[in-house]
Amino acid sequence: MTVNTKLACAVVGAEGRMVRRICELIAQSDRFYLAGATERADHPHLGKTIREVLATVPSDEKIAGSLDELVTPFDVIIDFTFPPVSMQTARFAGRSSKAAVIGSTGFSPGQMAEIQSLAGNFPCVCAPNMSTGVNTLFKLVGEVAQILGEDFDAEVLEVHHHNKKDAPSGTALKIARILADAYGRDLSQVGVYERKGIIGERKKDEIGIQTLRAGDIVGEHTVLFCGQGERLELIHRAHSRDTFVYGALRAARWVIDRPNGLYDMQDVLGLR
Repeated sequence: MTVNTKLACAVVGAEGRMVRRICELIAQSDRFYLAGATERADHPHLGKTIREVLATVPSDEKIAGSLDELVTPFDVIIDFTFPPVSMQTARFAGRSSKAAVIGSTGFSPGQMAEIQSLAGNFPCVCAPNMSTGVNTLFKLVGEVAQILGEDFDAEVLEVHHHNKKDAPSGTALKIARILADAYGRDLSQVGVYERKGIIGERKKDEIGIQTLRAGDIVGEHTVLFCGQGERLELIHRAHSRDTFVYGALRAARWVIDRPNGLYDMQDVLGLR
């Protein structure tokens, strides 16, 4: 159900850094309506209005302990939290057939398999990065890897703020999987996540994924293709978290009219 023809959104994890900004931009939008927000069951702000907790969001909806407790009807769920919380979101969506946009990272293969199964009952966009630029990078990485072939070594470097909890980033892992697929390799066998000491020469089929954490860096991803006498670099730098929020809202508008199933931002942007 929509309010004044706007798409009604429920957000999970109201006080997370990313979700705060999602709430702010929803409140500023003429296309979306903030129908409700949740926080963990023991959060001290449960029962308070969103306006009381997030001063920049003029909403009198109360923060609930779960999606089941939200009073105002909503069309789509937006979840940028952590895998355990997002699994609860996916299970709720599976029961209720509510569309969902999930931007959490760090899912295990088993968790992703469960989301895939649950999405048979609701339309879901699940992507490690909602940025238009990053998803264009995903497209380019696969194409460049196929053009340059195995004569070029491929390495991935990701840099984020010091508060980021998972490593490597979901985006870096997605890039590495794209590279592995392009080369016909198994990432679990060729991925190298740390180099230290006397490790010998780099193996020809290695795909390196290296991590840096410092300051307040929003996010940077560099893909290096290094051959004899030349190097090609593809770089994406996020200057603001807003780029991820705009992507999430674009995904929310897109997914609401889709058949049940699991999608990603490549589908949203028509890059397949």
